[in-house]
Amino acid sequence: MLTGTIFDVREFTVHDGPGIRTTVFMKGCGLRCSWCHNPEGLSPFPQVMKGSAGERLVGQTFTSRELATRLNQQARLLKIAEGGVTFSGGEPLMQSAFVAEVIDQLNELHVTLDSCGNAAAEEFMRVASRCDLVLLDLKLADPQEHLRWTGCDNRLILHNLGLLAATDIPFIIRVPLIPAVTDTDQNLLGIARVLAALPRHPCVELLPYNQGARAKYAACGMEWRPGFDENIPYRVNLEPFKEFELEASLA
Repeated sequence: MLTGTIFDVREFTVHDGPGIRTTVFMKGCGLRCSWCHNPEGLSPFPQVMKGSAGERLVGQTFTSRELATRLNQQARLLKIAEGGVTFSGGEPLMQSAFVAEVIDQLNELHVTLDSCGNAAAEEFMRVASRCDLVLLDLKLADPQEHLRWTGCDNRLILHNLGLLAATDIPFIIRVPLIPAVTDTDQNLLGIARVLAALPRHPCVELLPYNQGARAKYAACGMEWRPGFDENIPYRVNLEPFKEFELEASLA
């Protein structure tokens, strides 16, 4: 039986898939997005966060059975609320075998994967094929810009997007609106072109920029250096998606 490391299990979430959900935040991520609002999810290992209330250890290890049992205890309520369980992070695909093993033990719960898609195809499909919905982040269309702002190019992400679109698994594309980085007309048009070329056209959700990260970085002993001016209002432009007849909205 596999074990996994989690930095939070948040109940009654409403933005991580349909209905009322329990969201499991897996520890570890291969990207280093300049705007990441969960720095405590970057390292795959438990770590100490320091705040006004003192120190706390972030990162708890579960066996797949322990986590599945905890989630199954909420199954009745989640089903009544037309919700389910979402695996987020960090990046849940960094612990793909563990997440898959947990999903296999759930009691007919709706399962959503919230992922950046930056993983080997086998790991991506291992989890995605077990899910009822995939929320896939698509931050930047240009590979060099993606490398500049996330520390990694988008080759694996685009490959996995193509694999996902070739299945019948429901999926939604999410684009974080980072001021003067991802919210530019050029980037949004590039993303629209990528999506228009897929065999299935997903819905697109534009996510408002989250300014709540700074305090978390200090608590993790990390320096907050976003590399962009976060005081510039982010722009919402749906026109590039309308041009390709894609359904897009501000989340």
